[in-house]
Amino acid sequence: MLLNLTLVIWNIKLTMRFYLYSLILLGFSGAISTYGPYQRAQKKGDIILGGLFPIHFGIASKDQDLATRPESTECSLVDAAVQAKDATWVCSESVNTWRLEVPPNSLTWTPCLPLSFSLITLFFTVKISYASSSRLLSNKNQYKSFMRTIPTDEYQATAMADIIDFFQWNWVIAVASDDDYGRPGIEKFEKEVEERDICIHLNELISQYFEEERIQALVDRIENSSAKVIAVFASGPDMEPLIKEIVKRNITDRIWLASEAWASSSLIARPEFFHVVGGTIGFALRAGTIPGFKNFLQQVQPKKSSHNEFVREFWEETFNCYLEGSPRRDNIKNGSRPLCTGEEDITSVETPYLDYTHLRISYNVYVAVYSIAQALQDILTCTPGNGPFTNNSCADIKKVEAWQVLKQLRHLNFTNSMGEQVDFDESGDILGNYTIINWHRSPLDGSVVFEEIGYYNMLAKKGARLFINTSKILWNGYLKQVPFSNCSEDCEPGTRKGIIESMPTCCFECTECSDGEYSDHKDASVCTKCPNNSWSNDNHTSCILKDIEFLSWTEPFGIALTLFAMLGIFLTSSVLGVFVRYRNTPIVKATNRELSYLLLFSLICCFSSSLIFIGEPQDWTCRLRQPAFGISFVLCISCILVKTNRVLLVFEAKIPTSLHRNWWGLKLQFFLVFMCTLVQIMICVVWLYNAPPESYSNHDMDEIIFITCNEGSLMALGSLIGYTCLLAAVCFFFAFKSRKLPENFNEAKFITFSMLIFFIVWISFIPAYISTYGKFVSAVEVIAILASSFGLLTCIFFNKVYIILLKPSRNTIEEVRCSTAAHAFKVVARATLRHNTVSHRRSSSEEGSSVPTPSSSTSLKSTEDVSGYLNGRQKGHKPKVSFCRGTVFFQQ
Repeated sequence: MLLNLTLVIWNIKLTMRFYLYSLILLGFSGAISTYGPYQRAQKKGDIILGGLFPIHFGIASKDQDLATRPESTECSLVDAAVQAKDATWVCSESVNTWRLEVPPNSLTWTPCLPLSFSLITLFFTVKISYASSSRLLSNKNQYKSFMRTIPTDEYQATAMADIIDFFQWNWVIAVASDDDYGRPGIEKFEKEVEERDICIHLNELISQYFEEERIQALVDRIENSSAKVIAVFASGPDMEPLIKEIVKRNITDRIWLASEAWASSSLIARPEFFHVVGGTIGFALRAGTIPGFKNFLQQVQPKKSSHNEFVREFWEETFNCYLEGSPRRDNIKNGSRPLCTGEEDITSVETPYLDYTHLRISYNVYVAVYSIAQALQDILTCTPGNGPFTNNSCADIKKVEAWQVLKQLRHLNFTNSMGEQVDFDESGDILGNYTIINWHRSPLDGSVVFEEIGYYNMLAKKGARLFINTSKILWNGYLKQVPFSNCSEDCEPGTRKGIIESMPTCCFECTECSDGEYSDHKDASVCTKCPNNSWSNDNHTSCILKDIEFLSWTEPFGIALTLFAMLGIFLTSSVLGVFVRYRNTPIVKATNRELSYLLLFSLICCFSSSLIFIGEPQDWTCRLRQPAFGISFVLCISCILVKTNRVLLVFEAKIPTSLHRNWWGLKLQFFLVFMCTLVQIMICVVWLYNAPPESYSNHDMDEIIFITCNEGSLMALGSLIGYTCLLAAVCFFFAFKSRKLPENFNEAKFITFSMLIFFIVWISFIPAYISTYGKFVSAVEVIAILASSFGLLTCIFFNKVYIILLKPSRNTIEEVRCSTAAHAFKVVARATLRHNTVSHRRSSSEEGSSVPTPSSSTSLKSTEDVSGYLNGRQKGHKPKVSFCRGTVFFQQ
């Protein structure tokens, strides 16, 4: 069976801006007559497809009082002189109206045929729309059999939001028609811009039926808004009152984003409006090619289509004539039109009818018709067992039903004339593309032309759908620089966007990044924290490496500490050399030279340990420096303690015995020093085993990284210093007790001073150590080590070195003996005085006499000494006794 598939109405080429406006309805029947005579267009075929197209511009209104049968309504045609090449149309399904946009004074509204989509749905009658873009029609619960070849407005809203984001605008005005086209479109647009952090300053509805005051109030808000970009989902008729008011006020600094419904509207794209709407960026449906369409249009003639009254009507309007037998002859103004032959050359007149180069809506019609044709072809060629119906059956082409065609359409997949795949999604929609146009002024006649500047491909991946050739754009019709439409000025690198209270997120103030943070691009929402080893530069635009600091050998402070440490080592070594050189002299012998050697060696170790604190800390130096310091000082103080205590015990022993001599032998002294030092060694071993110190980079300071030692355990460090101070306190006690020993043996008062210096230094060290940071921690400890070491060296040894080198007369056996004898005499005299004083007080209280008892004089060794003593007592002077080369003074 040969399938004779015809389209009842020849394609009027609507997107070629055809200017006829009417309504017809054709169904699956052999012929359909409309209301009134001659209103018929039909062609017989096996299957007839029905189409609903706007043909006529308007209707001739007649008063109908219904007293008699109403006359047929006559359709009126536009003036042939009207150049309607930019006419577009849309359908508002909610009110069932078709709208055609043409030049001024030629616009009429005509109600659609009362055909409800919902009613068609009840019978599963297939409707493939070529221009209904409302996203509400994607609801399959309500519109089960509705399909379309035009992209839904939901895609257009996404595309418009992507364009705004592309040009980095974030402050826009949204305007929409107050109908089912504008409201859903702008609602989707709001969701899309919100996801892109774009703010809508004003959200307004418009309509051509608004009163003038309402339009003026809307324009007032637009004029006062700081947003320069206006996104509009509306038709040309709805936009016209708004644009006229804006033109009247000469508001020229706005950029318009036009939805497809008015992107090429001849109502708005007028030369007299261009200074306001020039540079508009709009969406146009993707143009396509229809094979053989050009030849078809050129071959249309009334004689070849005598059955088609619309062709005859078009012919009369195009050539301003009338055909033989035309019912419109009586209506022609003044009857001045000549008779048409019906064979006139259509190519000899300038008419948008032949503008077949940019087929947009017409191409959608073409795809819709061929989709149905392809579905029917699939039904015709279906093989039983491979069909889409129950048990893989096929439909009978001779008895095909609407629901079967709908089922086949849902599985449709074919390639159109442009090589693109055509298939409908589960909502009956087709993913289409938009051409992005920019309104330019023609240099020839000053008219508005639509320059293609890019496209939006819904089939591409997200992020790669939009392409715009910015070099082709003319903003406001003549500018090349992208306009600014942001709530706030861009924040320069080095700053971040700060929130302004009670303002949208798109409105912000630029706040300088904090120290240690940076931003290297404009409009940074947050400042990025620099890495630990870096710090922000002065402009906070990048990070630079921090300076690394430690107590270096090369810095002045480190050099000074090193020089003092070396000086201490040199002086201590010199003293040790003097003691070794004069080791057989009485003073060196009297000070227990072996312990003195060990003491001097320990001081050299103390001075040397301070050098470990200087230089870049390494793990091994961190683990060595505190034990080296602690053990050296304990060794030093242990030597002082043992030496001082030995002399004290020897001189205060009333009857020195061999036990004292054996007990305080040299081996025992070294053993006691070793035991005292061993305790400190054990503290260090436990410390290094449980929590060993290690090198640590401290990033807490701005612009500087301090490399220090992490001591591992402050308790261990406290124990080390605390034990040292404990030994120093014991040593101080014995030194203070030994302060009255003979002068040549009397190191006690100097040791006392050295221990006082030691305590002052290390008591001051604790708060200084806690309050300092970085390299100064090491510096504080080095200063404490050097100060206490110099104190010990100076107080204990410099006086002896002075006598050995500069006063050799005092470094003799006789001097030592005299000092020893004088000390013994003082001890005996002091004891005698105490005894005599007690006896005298007792005699005075018993006898009232003040004469000394005989026993007081018998305790003295010579008359001369007693005389000196009595003379001193009687005259109230301090008692004194001449002894050797000097005089010994003593108190009672």
